[in-house]
Amino acid sequence: MTTPTSDWFSAGGIVMFPLIGFSILSATLIFERARFWLNVLGRTDRFVREFVATYRRNQIAAFKVLDKNLDLPMGRIFAAALQLEEPNAEEFRLALESAAQAEMPILKRFNTVFETIINLSPLLGLLGTVIGLIRSFASIKSLGDIASNNATGVSGGVSEALVSTATGLGVAIFVLLFANAFRGLYLRQMSLIQEYGGQLELLYRRRIDRRAAPYIP
Repeated sequence: MTTPTSDWFSAGGIVMFPLIGFSILSATLIFERARFWLNVLGRTDRFVREFVATYRRNQIAAFKVLDKNLDLPMGRIFAAALQLEEPNAEEFRLALESAAQAEMPILKRFNTVFETIINLSPLLGLLGTVIGLIRSFASIKSLGDIASNNATGVSGGVSEALVSTATGLGVAIFVLLFANAFRGLYLRQMSLIQEYGGQLELLYRRRIDRRAAPYIP
């Protein structure tokens, strides 16, 4: 006895195989990205507040806080600048900017895959529609055949056309929702990187200025 799921799959025709593959792939990547962003969003603000407050008081203690958060993009960006050997203000700023650029591929990971699935899924659904209509018309040898036993072939082709189209659109819509959400998180994270990087640069400039100030007994 066939289940409704197997009926749906068989009714969609050959294009259902890549569409199901896209569904499994996208679900796996979405799960990985969701875990990544939950970790980043849940810890970044707390880390930056703790690090900045500690850096003002004790630079060595701040490095200990930094070492515990190197798995965060913000932690790696801060570390890239602070690990330089006595950089001037311009070198420190360039190190922050270069590290931020290096983090972009990690923050945008799988975006190209998501875009490919979003674009290809409706096209595969359309291909299934065309194949289903071809099957329907191939089943009709004459106008009278529509009311005869060949009506089964016609209905099967129409079913394939509708199911494949619906599946392709469903996969594309599902992936699009998450891809847009991840894109929004990426843009927000980049703005936070600029904001927090500016805070660290300001603290570093003040530290340099205090070091360079002449000693007045």
